Formats: sequence, structure tokens, C-alpha cells
Amino acid sequence: MDRKSRKTQRLLLLVVSCSITGVILGGTASWAESNLCLQDNKVTSDCVTQDPIEKTIQGMSTGLLAGAGAAFGAAWQLRHED
Repeated sequence: MDRKSRKTQRLLLLVVSCSITGVILGGTASWAESNLCLQDNKVTSDCVTQDPIEKTIQGMSTGLLAGAGAAFGAAWQLRHED
């Protein structure tokens, strides 16, 4: 296995692991926020009309993009340090 192929595999692993972490954290945070919203003393109409599953999926999508962006940013910074 040559050096370039190895770097590509490491970059791919970094992007995948950061993206998965982002999906988990984003989904969990959105789900928790939905639950807290419904348990609040003053439940707003925004809180009642929002589908918790949809909000969780939105959080997961945001986490995916944030994780992938962070991985690419870290890889770019490391590349420029070499």
C-alpha cells in the first residue's frame, strides 16, 4: 500500500468517525431539547406543533455536516502543517 492511499484511507476514516459522532450528538441534543420543551412550565405553540422525530432528524443532519466539516478542517490544517 503506497503512502497516498494510506493518507486517503486515514482521511476517510476521520471523516466517517467525525460524521457518525456528529449524527449521534446532534440527534441526542435535538431529542433532549424536544423532551425538555414539552416538560416546561409554559409549553409554547412552537413546542406542541413540532414533530420530535423530525426535529431529531434535523439535529442528526446538522451533526453530520458539522462532523464532516470538522474532519475536513482538521485534515486541511494538518496538511498545511506538513
